[in-house]
Amino acid sequence: MNHQDIKTLGELKAIGYQSLSIKDELRNNLIKKLKQQETVFNGVWGYEDSVIPELETAILSKHNINLLGLRGQAKTKLARLMVSLLDEYIPIVQGSEINDDPLQPLSRYAKERIATHQDDTPIAWVHRDERFFEKLATPDVTVADLIGDVDPIKAMNLKLNYADDRVIHFGMIPRANRCIFVINEIPDLQARIQVSLFNILQEGDIQIRGFKLRLQLDIQFVFTANPEDYTNRGSIVTPLKDRIGSQILTHYPKSIEIAKKITSQEATYLQDQKDEIHVPELARDLIEQLVFEARKSEYIDVKSGVSARMSISIFENLISTAERRSLLNEETKTSIRVLDFLGTISAITGKIELVYEGEQEGADNVALLLLNNAIKTTFNTLFPEIKKLKKEGEPSPYDTISAWFSSKEAVELLDDMDDTYFRDQLDSIAPLTDLIKKHQPTTSEKDVPFLKEFILWALSEYKILNKERFTTGYQFNDPLDSYIRGI
Repeated sequence: MNHQDIKTLGELKAIGYQSLSIKDELRNNLIKKLKQQETVFNGVWGYEDSVIPELETAILSKHNINLLGLRGQAKTKLARLMVSLLDEYIPIVQGSEINDDPLQPLSRYAKERIATHQDDTPIAWVHRDERFFEKLATPDVTVADLIGDVDPIKAMNLKLNYADDRVIHFGMIPRANRCIFVINEIPDLQARIQVSLFNILQEGDIQIRGFKLRLQLDIQFVFTANPEDYTNRGSIVTPLKDRIGSQILTHYPKSIEIAKKITSQEATYLQDQKDEIHVPELARDLIEQLVFEARKSEYIDVKSGVSARMSISIFENLISTAERRSLLNEETKTSIRVLDFLGTISAITGKIELVYEGEQEGADNVALLLLNNAIKTTFNTLFPEIKKLKKEGEPSPYDTISAWFSSKEAVELLDDMDDTYFRDQLDSIAPLTDLIKKHQPTTSEKDVPFLKEFILWALSEYKILNKERFTTGYQFNDPLDSYIRGI
């Protein structure tokens, strides 16, 4: 029988419906998925051997959960994915404000309606997607917002005095009965507001302006917190922390490959952009390496963290920078360049918290430094190491490139130059082609221009070449030539 055909309490009893708490519901459905070896938390990468097993254990233990980690570590995403472990539909007493279970009603409204109508009591069905509530904790959140308050308008309309519990207007938490309720950044909640959660978590009663209602609310609480909050803005008060069953530590991706999966999944760009703009795999590696460099930079506050949203924003800006260039040059197709990374500076500076030394250096300079460090780190995984000290006369794989620049004029790569001229400039440097054929022979033809430009940037970082920034682009030349000219 379809659930939509069941419209009264009597019909619900006739099919043998059994009430389950939300924690039992989550537990039972998780057990089914684990037995069938289904992936429970789809689209979350890098947590397969760490966070997810702990989260599944907490669900099996029927615990309320605190996800503790730096920003951009998919804490809220994990909580939202728990919805997939709920039953598809649950019955409620029709018209109930707090999703009353027809077999175990809590509110006066539901109890009176069942007492009046008995088995003819109308029921409604709630889909699991409607059973997720989320609240961002901010200092201005009140007890009335979360728990409820006396409603004078309701008292006046119903002609009741304030001693009657029917004048109460329920807050978000009672309305989330039989649902997953997430409070993000719980340390930002004032201590007195956190205290108001004690009884709901443990004793199952709520107190509103002197009213003490015995409501055994059935809620799966998920809290999220940032360790930085414990010192900067507040803390989780100890008795509340004690009532949270499991605290699970999240973390950033531990490899470039996992980080690339996350960025590819979360980044938003149009099909037209996908068709018209080629993104070399090396460019994707560079984005993630840049973020890894940021997380260990002495200029960035490590306690604040560097969100995975930074790599997503960089990728989106990178695509848009290339798109803008192709529009200016009236080209239908183009490919990402290293120069396009300059268009991502705003995506980087808006996602990092600088320490004092970083503020002195300047956000834009720190962003460029991260890009240059990412280029150096990635270059060392693709080409022979450039030794800081080498014996006199010892050959280097890059000698032919140095010789080419010492005998030729400088090469200029402009920010908005068209693809044909850009390729011609790079193709004119014959030793670059030879280096790629020897050390990266499997590079696709579409990726070769990016790799050539990448090599020039890397060699300039190692002082084998000189790189000078102009208003509209970069010039690469021989370091000795620059010294002679006094540049």
